[in-house]
Amino acid sequence: MMKLKIGLNQSWYIKMKPILDMCCGSRMFYFDKQDDRVLFNDIRAEEHILCDGRILNITPDIISDFKNLPLPDNTFYQVLFDPPHLIRVGKNSWMFKKYGSLNKDSWREDLSKGFSEAFRVLRPGGTLLFKWNETQIPVKQILALTDQKPTAVQRVGKNDKTHWISFLKEVK
Repeated sequence: MMKLKIGLNQSWYIKMKPILDMCCGSRMFYFDKQDDRVLFNDIRAEEHILCDGRILNITPDIISDFKNLPLPDNTFYQVLFDPPHLIRVGKNSWMFKKYGSLNKDSWREDLSKGFSEAFRVLRPGGTLLFKWNETQIPVKQILALTDQKPTAVQRVGKNDKTHWISFLKEVK
């Protein structure tokens, strides 16, 4: 167990795990939504009933901002970074409830900080899996926000707009 300082007078004891999901949301792409190898992080813990009656649960292990993770350096073998990808979305829409949104004025700085945090908590030789949908912001603009070189990309989804991009943190 590791004690983490969260905020001014808060601390949590958590079991460190080999995988970190920085923006877990409702854990939509997991085979096992309770995978005990993954430390699930998100900025929110919420429950919503969607327009079709389904329940959307966002239940992270840790509530923190991906721009400032309360986690030690060089901890995880694998980090997943699937940040919000929308800057124009209604605050009451199902898209906002499922995916959240980025600030239209600070998204570049926010995502740059997210990449920095991902590589900070990733062990040398570890893998970052980054997911991006370029419906509103092209992936080329996103990759310009990190100085790290991607290793592979897979495009999927409607019109191939969703990208799964892998990075390897170098061993020095």
